[in-house]
Amino acid sequence: MRAHRGIENRLHWVPAVTFREDDSRIRQANAPATFNTLRQFALNLLKQAPPAGSIKQKKLKAVLDDDFRADALFQQ
Repeated sequence: MRAHRGIENRLHWVPAVTFREDDSRIRQANAPATFNTLRQFALNLLKQAPPAGSIKQKKLKAVLDDDFRADALFQQ
């Protein structure tokens, strides 16, 4: 049981907290899977973004700063 909880926390905690997945009302057809893919894509881009910091901070910075968002999207 503890091992399962550890896996659950590692895989689902960050998206659930940063993107508020648990509050999502998307329920029809393929929409939940599609939005999960988009969230994972965004999460991976934010993890790779250069300055160190939390995902929450990087997400806020991406919303407010066009240059940071462009760097996060088009980094090489």
